[in-house]
Amino acid sequence: MENSPKNFGNLPVSSYLCNDEEQEYVEKFTTVKNKSMLKKIVWMLVVVVATGIVALTGGGLYMLDYSLSPDPNRADIDLKYKVLFADYPETVAWMDSLKQHHALRDTFMTDDEGNRHHAYYINKGGRKTAFVIHGWRDQAIEFFFLARMYEREFGYNVVVPDLYASGKSEGDVIRMGWLDRLDVLEWLRLFRTDTMVVHGVSMGGATTMMLSGEPMPEGIKDMRFVDDCGYTSVWDEFEGELRNQFDLPAFPLMHATSLICQLRYGWSFDEASAISQVKKCRYPMFFIHGDNDTFVPTEMVYRLYKAKPRPKQLWITKDTGHALSYKNHREEYISKIRAFVSKKYQE
Repeated sequence: MENSPKNFGNLPVSSYLCNDEEQEYVEKFTTVKNKSMLKKIVWMLVVVVATGIVALTGGGLYMLDYSLSPDPNRADIDLKYKVLFADYPETVAWMDSLKQHHALRDTFMTDDEGNRHHAYYINKGGRKTAFVIHGWRDQAIEFFFLARMYEREFGYNVVVPDLYASGKSEGDVIRMGWLDRLDVLEWLRLFRTDTMVVHGVSMGGATTMMLSGEPMPEGIKDMRFVDDCGYTSVWDEFEGELRNQFDLPAFPLMHATSLICQLRYGWSFDEASAISQVKKCRYPMFFIHGDNDTFVPTEMVYRLYKAKPRPKQLWITKDTGHALSYKNHREEYISKIRAFVSKKYQE
């Protein structure tokens, strides 16, 4: 058979082949097309990333403002007393007595940034002083029931600070105990006595634990700490609330919010760690936590207790939610605190 080009219809295949010029044109066209497509992909990625950054920043700002905004009723002192007296009626006569004898005093100090910090001071004239530290979006007045316990039951002088951006203290953002620990340390220096105990509830408990890892002022012979339902770290607490309230994972919103907090306020969620601080504490510490606490989950106190070197004590209150151990177990609470502050520990 004669070898001849195969036909496609009536035309040979060779007639469909591109010459060199045509081939070069096709390659150039393909290259330009690919570059154009690549640019579109790059721009799409830029838009997606930029949108994500904007969304994360907006979400982080919202979360930060939601978490750190002070109580809008912080200036309504009468309301705070009304709530205190309704929940703890025994404080009514006690407060009347303090005011009648001019025993409850306002005191102020100013920090390095010029902000005024306020505390209530009850002077019993002795060498024992208790500090009572309030919780998140609370203020000193709301924890006068514990001040009464120390003053009336144990004979202590009592200092109850309004933390930054709370009560009569200046400031525009809650600091979750981390920077507050340094303010409380200054209060300790101002009211230093031979025997001192710091007793905090909720965020106040976290503040107490964060403080406990710092060097204490010289001249204190007996230093003790009571943590009532404080959290392990700001990161752990916010991560739990993000999951419980918004059903969202920690990544990436927590990371973005923590970074914004660092840039705006000078501290991050992961560094604000009570559990890291209690590891350094060598003073006696009493941990109290309700067994039904979901706001600061009960499991946190077991990790804190494990991390704290001796001496230490732990009490899990039965059928009790967040920050209700005193209210639900009043007599036992007073008895256990009395035993803790009275117990002799080896130096």
